[in-house]
Amino acid sequence: MTATLIWILVALVAIGLYLSWTAGRLDRLHARIDAARAALDAQLLRRASVTQELATSGVLDPAASIVLYEAAHAARQAEEEQREVAESELSQALRAVFADPQQVEAVREAPGGEEAARELAEAVRRVPMARRFHNDAVGGARRLREHRKVRWFRLAGHAPFPMAFEMDDEPPAALVERVS
Repeated sequence: MTATLIWILVALVAIGLYLSWTAGRLDRLHARIDAARAALDAQLLRRASVTQELATSGVLDPAASIVLYEAAHAARQAEEEQREVAESELSQALRAVFADPQQVEAVREAPGGEEAARELAEAVRRVPMARRFHNDAVGGARRLREHRKVRWFRLAGHAPFPMAFEMDDEPPAALVERVS
């Protein structure tokens, strides 16, 4: 009888440790999501800021400046629910303005244009990486949260279900090719 109780107690302790380890793992994944989202937000803000600086620098023609400025401003001011759409529209505006390699060369030849083009190229290259890191963390947390043990024992607590950040983040080829 005593041996049976000891084995039951050992099994309960082992199950408790396993559930505690799983809850800790899930907590670390949620912390990783938060850090990745902060990095993504920083990269998106940097891209929008650099775009606005370029649009107001006088290096571009007036039509391109207006298109880029409005798209960057909309991306910076977008509410959370509209953020993915606004950021996608900024990507599309950047591709439209810098679709022609001659436009990129014209920017580079202007005073201060080489630095502005390099900074913008770096910013648009970092956004897809930051988004990929964020979405990878979200995918890991989602997979873990789908396990029965996590749902049955409510190991996720009250944390919201993680959502991926889906946007068009393809950089303008003419801008990125020149810098590479």
